[in-house]
Amino acid sequence: MSQITTATFFRVEGVANKWWAFKQMQIGIKSVEGTPGLTFFKILGSGGKNGFSIVPNFGVYVLLCVWDSEACARSFMSTNEFFETYSERSLERFTIFAHAAQFHGYWDGKQPFLSTVQLKSDKPVLVLTRARIYLKKLWSFWRRVRNVSKSLDDYNGVALSIGIGEWPLIQQATISIWKTQAEMMDYAYKNETHKRVVVQSKQLKWYKEEMFARFVPYKYEGTWLGEGVKI
Repeated sequence: MSQITTATFFRVEGVANKWWAFKQMQIGIKSVEGTPGLTFFKILGSGGKNGFSIVPNFGVYVLLCVWDSEACARSFMSTNEFFETYSERSLERFTIFAHAAQFHGYWDGKQPFLSTVQLKSDKPVLVLTRARIYLKKLWSFWRRVRNVSKSLDDYNGVALSIGIGEWPLIQQATISIWKTQAEMMDYAYKNETHKRVVVQSKQLKWYKEEMFARFVPYKYEGTWLGEGVKI
């Protein structure tokens, strides 16, 4: 079996559906736990902008899962009542299937990914960044990180970028899909705003825990904002 990671994005509308989806970040955990072949998962809320954002988006949620195989993921998506109900309540559902390539750091003290592929500079890459911020560093972090979100706007290499998280302000993450690994590297190492924040994160020691992972996406299903993601 070959480990895969899936990220399913749900877009909901209406007060009732938004309230239901918000509650699932805690209530839904029991409906997913114990699924055969599932080794790690998170039910996440989202931010209102491309990257880290202090403003929540109550209309977008993400189910991030690590599976022993795609067959295990398929079985869950076709038989799990929680997943089916979430899909029925959603205006849109979009799923990314990916293989992990490179990673460092931890999520809740765990490293959930296994490297099964290699990145190629001319092929798409999915990037996951996640951090738990020290309480005493919140003001320092949020005062400086807002410009990173702005620097992603209209950046040619980005196909999709969504800020996600487990808890507002303290635990933040982003999932982004880049048209090529080369374009992602260009942004990471040549964009002055991004470079400056990376340096500051180390100097000012914002993070109690952090993770950075790159994946090779190999399949997309569904639509987002009325369209398929264009790579």
